[in-house]
Amino acid sequence: MPAVFVHGNPETAAVWEPLLAELAAVRSDLVCLSPPGFGAPLPPGFGATHAEYRDWLVEELTAFGEPVDLVGHDVGGGHVVNVVLSRPDLVRSWVSDVLGVYDPGYEWHELARRWQTPGVGEADVAARFGGTAEERTATLVERGMGRAVAARVAAGQDEAMGRAVLALYRSAAQAGPPGLGLGLERAAARPGLAVLATADHVVGTEEQRRRAAARAGARVAVLDGLGHWWMTEAPARGAAALTAFWSTIG
Repeated sequence: MPAVFVHGNPETAAVWEPLLAELAAVRSDLVCLSPPGFGAPLPPGFGATHAEYRDWLVEELTAFGEPVDLVGHDVGGGHVVNVVLSRPDLVRSWVSDVLGVYDPGYEWHELARRWQTPGVGEADVAARFGGTAEERTATLVERGMGRAVAARVAAGQDEAMGRAVLALYRSAAQAGPPGLGLGLERAAARPGLAVLATADHVVGTEEQRRRAAARAGARVAVLDGLGHWWMTEAPARGAAALTAFWSTIG
């Protein structure tokens, strides 16, 4: 039964490397899936909407032929939730670090609002993904990613990622607030874990994350003092949280 990892924006699967190195001592079935545009090509006709990413992940998980332990970060954590709500049969357990965005009181962070604004978003992604690899690395480091990982992630950032970012965030804006009318309670059909990195300020307040976790029937793993890229800051702590959670699943 594989453990499957889905990263977010503006990332490639390299963001998981420090965490996977820690987990390798306890699991040999670790798999990374790269969403189209984020370390994988954008297929012709793929619109990079939330619904299309959900369908992409459903297709990828179906190919395993057995339920998986699914772990998602950032918008990848959103793809995880969307799959659990629609196809729980594909999942043995799930982990997400973005449950706060499903609280009705959540408000989009500043970068998301920028990407959702015509003209402003295009200018931002052109600057963000159009510079040199060193400039892109520096931007990631400034936002909290470890430098060694940031350099590998930056190498995979390109114009296609920028297009995917704009399409994804604008499709989310058109759908309305993420938590509006969402039956998050259905996620309790499978054991879930909400990773709560206390210094991550783009995925809702601690109160919002705890409320959403309770609605989803998920346990909460607090990573005190860690930020958005907790898996690069303290991979051993992240691995311990995942391992402890998996040990409770029959």
